[in-house]
Amino acid sequence: MPETPFDAFRYAHAHRTEVAWLSQNTNHLVPPEVFRGPLEEAIRERRYEGYPYAPGDPELKRLVLADLRFDPATGCLITAGGTESLYALIRAFLAPSEEVIASDPSYLIIHKFVELAGARTRNLEIYAPPYRLTAERVQAAITPKTRMILLIDPLNPLGSGYPKEEVRAIAEIAHDHHLLLLNDVTYRDFTDAPTNAATFAPEETVTVWSVSKNCGLAGMRIGGVAGPAELIAKINRYNTNDLGVNVLAQVAALAGLRTKSQWFPEVLRQSRANQARIRQVVEAIPGLHLPVYPSHANMFVIDVAGAEIRPEALQRELLEHHGVFLRAGNYLSPKFGDRFVRVSFSNPPSDIERFAHAFPQAVESLRARPGPEADAPRAR
Repeated sequence: MPETPFDAFRYAHAHRTEVAWLSQNTNHLVPPEVFRGPLEEAIRERRYEGYPYAPGDPELKRLVLADLRFDPATGCLITAGGTESLYALIRAFLAPSEEVIASDPSYLIIHKFVELAGARTRNLEIYAPPYRLTAERVQAAITPKTRMILLIDPLNPLGSGYPKEEVRAIAEIAHDHHLLLLNDVTYRDFTDAPTNAATFAPEETVTVWSVSKNCGLAGMRIGGVAGPAELIAKINRYNTNDLGVNVLAQVAALAGLRTKSQWFPEVLRQSRANQARIRQVVEAIPGLHLPVYPSHANMFVIDVAGAEIRPEALQRELLEHHGVFLRAGNYLSPKFGDRFVRVSFSNPPSDIERFAHAFPQAVESLRARPGPEADAPRAR
């Protein structure tokens, strides 16, 4: 019988208490007390027995818009994670044969949604300086079929951030050509000076937000989209949560956003210290380098092509033999995914030290294996 393919996520979840989770840009630095009291109170009150208020908690919407620094009158939709908003808005605005200007590498789930709508992404290769889109390249890529520009800022997986003037220039292109601008700002809290594209193209921009990364609530699955009321109404037609988003997730999001100013500065400080430590480890290994440093998000990529090892093999080696889970790049780039692994670092220092100890060993172990055998797991 053929060998069952190795399922990294099944393995990692089965060993979750033993694994340093550096694979999904999740935030493990938020003090648990932020959520424990509000969630325990909601459970004591048995709020889980009833449906939530279907449009979403009004205070939560106010806090989201204030956190984004948007006008309180801005339309706001709460969904089961930012991903659900991405799906709904793609279905609302894209027709078959239309095009979206995007990048490679990118957050490819969005590209998948574009394909499900019968449309296609026009992927501009950005795995070279400045490791992000530029207004000039966006302008040159526009065709009569172009309907939307995808601006992920900061960018998953590279950690690249967009200067204010670049955001302005791309937003002005969207305005001048009557294109929708999808501004995914999931990692905005990890950059020094986040810029809203909606500031420069308010009528064309829809902004997807999430509390998965800033508030450390990825498992709660809550996020949404904000923008002009008429655009949000069109997106809401494709919202399947007509009975509302998980009530406990809304309680947790409220608790996080109410208090974020008190604890997020320490999250940011530790995240930056962690990426500096990872850089120290990577720079000591011949053939490896960080394309983007410093990162404006809570992740970046490590280019391993110079070490002549495969990212999938490195991912498996670290997970199975060291309990360190990072992500192979094939999930994030059709063309360049075989060059890099992505590692996130909003983690306790102990996780980063596990990485620092394990990573050089894993690279050396794979380098020592001949040819295709480098992809095979070592005997335990």
